[in-house]
Parts: sequence; C-alpha cells; structure tokens
Amino acid sequence: MGEIEPGSEYSDIAEQMSAQARTFLSTTTQVASGAAPGAELSLLILATSDLLAAGARLAAVVDVVPTERFEPDAGPETDVDPLRDALAKMFAGFDDYVEVSDPALNADVAPATLSGDLACVAEELAKGLQHYDDGHELEGLWWWQFSYLSSWGERASSALRVLQGVLGHLRLDVEDDVAAEAEYDALHS
Repeated sequence: MGEIEPGSEYSDIAEQMSAQARTFLSTTTQVASGAAPGAELSLLILATSDLLAAGARLAAVVDVVPTERFEPDAGPETDVDPLRDALAKMFAGFDDYVEVSDPALNADVAPATLSGDLACVAEELAKGLQHYDDGHELEGLWWWQFSYLSSWGERASSALRVLQGVLGHLRLDVEDDVAAEAEYDALHS
C-alpha cells in the first residue's frame, strides 16, 4: 500500500522531492544552529530556491491520488518550535514583514515572519518525509503536492523574496560618501 512503481513517472519525482526536502531541512537546521556564520542568507536562498524548483515539478504533474482514500497516520508531528525560535533570534530586526495575502483575489496586506514561513515549510516537508520513509511513497508524494499548493509553496516563495531583499540591502545599501568614493575610484582607474 502506498508504494510507487519503480521507474514510473512518480518514482523520479518522489525521489527528487525526498532529496530536496532532506536538503532543505538539513540546511535550515544547520543555519538555525549558527553553524554557518556569514553565509546564512545565501545558504537559505539556495536551499529555498532548489526546494521551490522541486515544488514546481509537483505542480506540473496531474494530481497525485493515493491508492487509499485516507492518509495513514504518519506518527507524531515534527516539533518545529525550536527551529522557529532559533531562526527568529537570528533574524531579529528583519523577521517581521508584511505581504499581500492573496494577490490573485485582493490587495489586502497581512503580517508574516520569515522564521514562521521557514518553519511552516519544514513542518510540511517533514510530514511528507514521514510517509515516504515509512514506505508510503505515494502518500508522501501526495502530501508534498497538496501542501505545496495549499501552504509551503507560497510560504517558501514569500521567504525567498524576503531573504533576497535582505541580502540585497546588506550588499547594496551603502552610505552616500562610500558610494561616491567607489564611483570616483571606478572612473579614475
């Protein structure tokens, strides 16, 4: 029950999604632990971008439908609160942001947090991995596809935008006198 035929269309997608989920979870956990000082934003941008590419493949296939019409119990939910808290501390000063809630339907803005977005993505990926690792590959793939469309795809996209924006500010926002000096040096070299 819940196994994917080797070599089938879903087999490659499930294997790739499993690898991307593991990479995202590992990278996010390592960054949150402080193991990558100075590279935090770049690593999270890479992991989130790669994950979104895998999610796009999920969206490109016809809806995955598990053999059984119920989701088997995957066990206890993954506790992402420690991850969320560690990221919130790391992102102090830029964790909170506002976004358009549903740009397709209205222009209402809502508060969000970068740490909350990344923790939400981690929680959804971990649940899919529980199914996948328990031998319920099809249910894992179904969960990743469903939750990509309903939550983690949007949360990861929002997080990526914030991460890119923060990195851009860090690298490009300079004092006027520093910019003028660099411009002068560039013109006279």
